[in-house]
Amino acid sequence: MLETAIVGGGLCGLALAAGLQAQGRPFALFEARARLGGRVLSVASEKAGMRVDLGPTWYWPDTQPGMTRLVADLGLVTFPQHDSGTVMRLHDHDKTAVPSENESVHGGARRVEGGMASVIEAIAQKLPAERIHLEHAISVIFDRGDHVELHFRQGDALIVVEARRVVLAMPPRIVEEHIRFEPSLDEALVDAMRETYTWMAGEAKAVIAYDRALWREAGKSGNAYVTHEQAVFNEIFDACDATATRAALGGFLALPPSLRESFKAGLPMLMGNQIGQIFGPELEHGEQHYQDWAAEDFTCARRDLIPPEDHPHYGNPHLRQVVWDGKLFFGGSETASYAGGYMEGALDSARRLVRDVGRFAPAIALEAQAGGKAGVSNAESIAQFGQWVAGQQAQSVEAYRKHLNRLMASPDKEIVTQRAMVATIEQVFSEALLRLEHLSFDMSDVAVERGRSALTPEVLKTFDGFIQFLLDSVIQHNRTSCALSNFPGEDKPSKDYLQAILRDIAAAWKEFCLSVNAFFVAKTPSSAAA
Repeated sequence: MLETAIVGGGLCGLALAAGLQAQGRPFALFEARARLGGRVLSVASEKAGMRVDLGPTWYWPDTQPGMTRLVADLGLVTFPQHDSGTVMRLHDHDKTAVPSENESVHGGARRVEGGMASVIEAIAQKLPAERIHLEHAISVIFDRGDHVELHFRQGDALIVVEARRVVLAMPPRIVEEHIRFEPSLDEALVDAMRETYTWMAGEAKAVIAYDRALWREAGKSGNAYVTHEQAVFNEIFDACDATATRAALGGFLALPPSLRESFKAGLPMLMGNQIGQIFGPELEHGEQHYQDWAAEDFTCARRDLIPPEDHPHYGNPHLRQVVWDGKLFFGGSETASYAGGYMEGALDSARRLVRDVGRFAPAIALEAQAGGKAGVSNAESIAQFGQWVAGQQAQSVEAYRKHLNRLMASPDKEIVTQRAMVATIEQVFSEALLRLEHLSFDMSDVAVERGRSALTPEVLKTFDGFIQFLLDSVIQHNRTSCALSNFPGEDKPSKDYLQAILRDIAAAWKEFCLSVNAFFVAKTPSSAAA
C-alpha cells in the first residue's frame, strides 16, 4: 500500500514530495494536468527566443526567504525586474498615454532566467519519474479506517489507489468543488474552502514579444496603467530578459471573464491596439501569448469567477487542520500561514505538511534524518538559533516598514498597522522554521512526553522579549512617521487596536509553537517517545 499520496503537482506538491524524499519517506504524486506546475506556466516565444511567464513572474527576496533559498539551492540564475524609466498612464480611451515620474513599481522583485517553470522543472528532476503520475484527476476520497481510497479519472478510465494518508496540495475551492468525501467533511472546514479565493484564478495574462525593446530606447520603463472604463489591460510591465536582447511586454487583462469570452475572437486586436496606443503604433503587432486562467477547470472554481473587491486575506486555520485521524491533509498556497497566494506561500505550506506528515507517519531511521554538521550538540544548535533570533530584531523592524509601505500604497488601506505587524511576525516565524531545518539535532535521547518534545521549550525560549521589542518599535515608528499621519488611528494606535494586534500575534505564536514541536516530534525515533 502507498504510504503518502500527494494530489497536486504545483509548487507546493512538488516541494512536499522533495521534502518527503529527503527524509526517506515513500510517496507518489498525482497531477490532473498533462504537465506539472499548476499556475506556474512558462511558454516558448519564437520571436523573443526565450520562455515567457503566463503565471507567476516574480519573487521578492526582502520578504520571501523560502523562494530566495530555493532558487539558490537549485542553482538557478535570477535577475531584477526592470523598473527604470518613465511610467505611462492612460486615463482616456481616445487620448494618448501620459508619462509620469520614474518610480519603482515592483519593489525589488526578481525573476528567474528561463521563466518560473525552471523552478518546477528543477525540483521535478530530483524526484523519481516513476513516482509522478500525470493526467490523474481526483474525484472521490473514502475513509477506509486504516487507510484512504482515492478514485482518479484518467481519460475514460477509473484508477483506484489505496494510501495510508493523502495530502491535497490544491486550491481549497477546487478541492470543495471537484472532490466528494466519504464521509463528508466538517461544515466549518467546507465553509473555509468555499470562502478562500484561489489567487489569480479569475484573471488572464498576456505576454507580447518583439524584435527590440523600443520602449526602453525611448526612456520608458515598460510599466503602464490603464484606468478608463474601456481598458483591455489594467497593468503592463516589461517582460524582457536580463539584458533586454530578448524583448517582451506583459500585461494583466482588465476585462472580467465573461467579457473575455465574448470578445475572444477580437481580443488579439484589442490587446495590440492598446499596446500601440500607449507605447507607439510600431508595437501594435507583436507575437502574442495569452492565458485565461478562468477557463482552467483545475485552477478556477465557479466562485472564483467573481474576484474579491480587496486583496484576499489567507491563513484560515481550518485549512491547516489534520482530519480523519491523520489520514487527510490540506495544502497549497492559499492554506499558508505566511505569504498566502504567492509561491512563497506554497513553500510555507509544503514545509508545514512535511512536519505534519512526519507526526502521523511511521518513525524513520535516525540516519535518514541526519543533517547539518557532525559533532554539533543540541545545546550548540539551540545557541546558534538563539543568536539568529537576536539578529532578527533589527531586521524585523525594517521588514515591518516594508510591509507597511506596501500596504499604504495598495488599494486596501484598512488596518495597515495590524496587517503589517502580523505579516512581519509571520515572516519571522516562517524564516525561523526554515532556520531550524538547516541545523543539526541529535534526537536519539530527546524525550517526547504527552506529545511535547523536550527541545520545544528550549527553542521557544529564544524568542523571550522579541514580540514586545517589535511592538514597541512599531509604536515608535508610527508616531514619527509623516506618511502615517494621513491614516487616522494608525499613527497612534488605540488600546483596543493594540489588543486586536496582540490577538492576531498570539494566534500566529500558537501556530508557530505547534510547528516547532511538530518539527522535533517528527525527527524523534519512536523509542525516545514516552
